[in-house]
Amino acid sequence: MNSPTGEQFLLDDGHVRVEIGALAAVLREVRVGGVRITESVPAHTLPSHGCGIVLAPWPNRVKDARWLLNGSVQQLDVTDVSRASAIHGLLRNTAYSVRERDDRSLTLAATVFPQHGWPFTLDTWVTYALENDGISVTHGATNHSAASAPWAVGAHPYFRVGENPTDELTVRIAGDTRLELDDRLNPIAEHSVAGTEFDLRSPQSLAGADFNVGFGQLHNREERQEVAWIEAADGSTTSVWADPAFGWLQLFTPDDFPGKEGPHRAIALEPMTAPPDALNSGTDLHWLEPGESFESSWGARYRGPQR
Repeated sequence: MNSPTGEQFLLDDGHVRVEIGALAAVLREVRVGGVRITESVPAHTLPSHGCGIVLAPWPNRVKDARWLLNGSVQQLDVTDVSRASAIHGLLRNTAYSVRERDDRSLTLAATVFPQHGWPFTLDTWVTYALENDGISVTHGATNHSAASAPWAVGAHPYFRVGENPTDELTVRIAGDTRLELDDRLNPIAEHSVAGTEFDLRSPQSLAGADFNVGFGQLHNREERQEVAWIEAADGSTTSVWADPAFGWLQLFTPDDFPGKEGPHRAIALEPMTAPPDALNSGTDLHWLEPGESFESSWGARYRGPQR
């Protein structure tokens, strides 16, 4: 049976097992020592709630699906109709192709072609690689346009600590600021998290959590520095690390995520190189000159129960 997510790929060294689908280069599942550290996307289904997809050439949303380029309005297709925005880039319905593959890594590539509101050609890729305790993910792009082109990237993984329900976990995020959003989830201000419900720099319970917010000023000034953790009662932990280029992290906790056990609360920790609506604000937007390339990485680790 053909899969709606296209060709399927497996990386497995006997300890770390990673399943990937071609559509949107979806990260379908990660297991470490048999322990599931991400939510699962079955091979025969489309990713629900954006689970595991690559967000390029921008993460999150563009307000009103419009932005200015050299003073001219660029009108993108509206892909979040309820909020009149363009969400999660231009590759979420694109099947990536294999560029490189070996026993421990897979590189998938896709081209962003000129289209409504986007007059650029970008060659993009993502490399999934096995690590001793998890996975590393490297995103890259080369500008094949005649003019400089904006670039931002993100990913949309949902994390687990084995089969522990999300409501029984704690979360910690090393971010000093959070974005205030309007009623259409567009950012309108950035605030310190100190003294607020968004101060997750110390562990907080995820029981009943209802978050959809971006965190900035992450504590990741060095490569592979951990920026977020979810932990079970026995001390087992799934953590997310990010290189300095990934200066933002979106926390999203929907309570209707599908699974074998039925709808449940899930936790997305989305590494992003730029915040929502970066095409308008310009915040942390990277402009690639013609022929220029850019790469940046994030990843996830698992640590077993602490005794």
